[in-house]
Amino acid sequence: MHRKVILSIITVFLLGMSVYSQNPIVQTYFTADPAPMVYNDTVYVYTSHDEDSTKANFFTMYDWRCYSTADMVNWTDHGAVASLKSFKWLEKDNGAWAPQCIERNGKFYLYVPIHGTGICVLVADSPYGPFTDPLGKKLVESDHLWQDIDPTVFVDDDGQAYLYWGNPSVWYVKLNEDMISYDKSIGKNGVVSVDMLAESFGERVKKDGTPGTKYVEGPWFYKRNNLYYLLYAVNGIPESIGYSTSHSPTGPWEYKGLIMERHPKLAFTNHSGVIDFKGNSYFFYHNEALPNGGGFRRSTCVEQFEYNADGSIPSIASTVEGIKTGVAYLNPFKRNEAETIAWSEGVKTTGDSKNGVYVSQINNGDYIKVISVDFAKGAKMFQATVASIEGGKIEIRLDTKDGQLMGVCEIANTGSVDNWKKISTKVEKVKGIHDLYFVFKGKEGELFNFDAWQFSE
Repeated sequence: MHRKVILSIITVFLLGMSVYSQNPIVQTYFTADPAPMVYNDTVYVYTSHDEDSTKANFFTMYDWRCYSTADMVNWTDHGAVASLKSFKWLEKDNGAWAPQCIERNGKFYLYVPIHGTGICVLVADSPYGPFTDPLGKKLVESDHLWQDIDPTVFVDDDGQAYLYWGNPSVWYVKLNEDMISYDKSIGKNGVVSVDMLAESFGERVKKDGTPGTKYVEGPWFYKRNNLYYLLYAVNGIPESIGYSTSHSPTGPWEYKGLIMERHPKLAFTNHSGVIDFKGNSYFFYHNEALPNGGGFRRSTCVEQFEYNADGSIPSIASTVEGIKTGVAYLNPFKRNEAETIAWSEGVKTTGDSKNGVYVSQINNGDYIKVISVDFAKGAKMFQATVASIEGGKIEIRLDTKDGQLMGVCEIANTGSVDNWKKISTKVEKVKGIHDLYFVFKGKEGELFNFDAWQFSE
């Protein structure tokens, strides 16, 4: 049986649904620990990256990736924006754990833990990087390096920035305005330990002997309507997500309950992030639902939710549908990156300094889905930027993988896999809003690389 058929069967079996669903939001890589950031009408999600190896019996993580969206349903892959190699002084080849990025005064600060080393910071002029090391050493100087993981950062209305982190307890520092140093006049050389044994953070074991709701790891810190929220993993292994609130950025904290309970399709760890974007609220987390997924090969997901009237967070279920309705339509009459994807099967993305990020490892039967494309009064031509030795075809279909055929773009040999050519074809004129499918056809083996596409009226 062909590997693509097997992959389709496995996908349906593991996800328990049609392969056209929207969770996990990234299918080309295993991505975990999602950290969303809203900037200039765009959502950026920074993730850790679990390597594909099914033999791993621990986390194998070398770099941090970035994805963006303007509509919450189509995600553009910006590749690995930083890695362990970003720290020239670091002598570690594994341990790129959960990140978070924040913008301040036109600079972007990426806080990353390196397992067993501590917390470091990288700086860039763009949300895509390149991120560079401004310190030449770790940011957080403490005596609990193996517990210095999962940083979460927030700048309050008065300009004071806070960095929380930790497992199995939680600590914080008050960052200076430069965001790469902190006030060392408080706590123990600037590091303040929060009493996680307090009842405000729940109990490790309830009176009836069942697992409790005590803080474990993965904090996510933010403020909404003058109330501070701290979300975090609870219960031990496997983890649920709970939260506490406070009227001060440094507590005291009041435990409020569980948000997402442990579930068989979730990974044994979980890591949450929350944003408000264009009038909606979104909850990010990870599961292990992709083919060959597991506790060490996790995948980023997102759910839309509404706060209760009192500001409390409701129980949120993990779904395969994810975000059902986007907040904007995609314009097909401008250049769109091929790596802007709502759902895909079979393909990967590749990034390099010469060509940027593009879709690769395209085989016969693979496809890419893009949601809510606004064809307005109709399109007449389609253009694809591709590079190929083998060649193949792009079937342009509407609404389903086997839906109405708009046209077929014949991909010829361009001479090499990085010799990019623009190839055009006429398409049937279609009006209005549609989901768009690029279905790839050809001989056995990899067919071509796909960098961008655009329709013309």
